[in-house]
Amino acid sequence: MELRETLIGSEYFFHGMINVRLDQVRTPNGSIAQRVVAEHPGAAAIVTVNQDGRLVLVRQYRHPIGRELLEIPAGKLDGGEPPEQCAARELSEETGLQPVELLELGKIVTAPGFCNEGITLFFARGVPQQGAKASQDADEFIEIELLEVEQVFSAITQGQIIDAKTICGLMMARAKGLL
Repeated sequence: MELRETLIGSEYFFHGMINVRLDQVRTPNGSIAQRVVAEHPGAAAIVTVNQDGRLVLVRQYRHPIGRELLEIPAGKLDGGEPPEQCAARELSEETGLQPVELLELGKIVTAPGFCNEGITLFFARGVPQQGAKASQDADEFIEIELLEVEQVFSAITQGQIIDAKTICGLMMARAKGLL
């Protein structure tokens, strides 16, 4: 059976950091349905081990879910920026670290039921930049946490780390023998 839906039309009702549209589609059985789609420019996230062998995570409040999360550094692609450049930029902005080596782990989609966001995941060994420190955005409030690898995996199994990109990045890095 063909599973693909055919786009009939779209209507945008929000333009901003993301664009939101309402699509009308024809389903495989010929019915007409509506789909809300959030268009996202894409993002990059980076699993980082510092010079002491600890994982570099950031803690920040996430308004949509009303709580703080412990995450790997990440951010959206700016204006067609390559994911590698975004990963290095976000690592520097959020933590003051510069990647010594940058390896692509793979790509994930975050919420394909309503959003086209794709995140490219990377692994890096990070070192402090000469005289640099984190330069977070004006509306960004982040605390850096350094944890041993097993502490992080324990936090995942105990439900203390619930961020999907973080869990995926860490699992991919471990599966590739990097952690």
